[in-house]
Amino acid sequence: MGVASRSPVATSRDSHQPSTRFIPHSQPDHTTQRIMATQDTCCTIVPYFKVPAGKMEVVKKFCEEFMEMAKSEPDCLYYGFSFNGDQLHSREGYKNADGLLAHVANVGEKLGELLKIIELTRLEVHGPAGELAKLKEPLAAFGPQFYTLEYGFRR
Repeated sequence: MGVASRSPVATSRDSHQPSTRFIPHSQPDHTTQRIMATQDTCCTIVPYFKVPAGKMEVVKKFCEEFMEMAKSEPDCLYYGFSFNGDQLHSREGYKNADGLLAHVANVGEKLGELLKIIELTRLEVHGPAGELAKLKEPLAAFGPQFYTLEYGFRR
């Protein structure tokens, strides 16, 4: 429907011929929505890797080691690995930028070893502007794309 949301209201000229007319609803307060969304400090890092032929089992052992390392991080909200053929994706969320940076410090040496075997093909970092500002310089060497959270909610 366009920008204005409308809901049908039944009316009639006589009792036998119902018709429909639309009454526009008021516009949502986008400023309030944006403020509410950015109260969420969660930062996600979304890396994708290409695993060379014959290296998948070695890479999966690294994943198990990373899982054990991340379990001790109090600001890690979720952490896991997904596979699609020769592609590896790490699914990671942190309470805030500081939590994400603590993770990078925690796994940095092990990540360096893994990057000798696999290729980082894409890296996204998602979060509110204030948290992303803290990450741009420390993550610059990885060449990430930064996505600013503007709308959303968390339970």
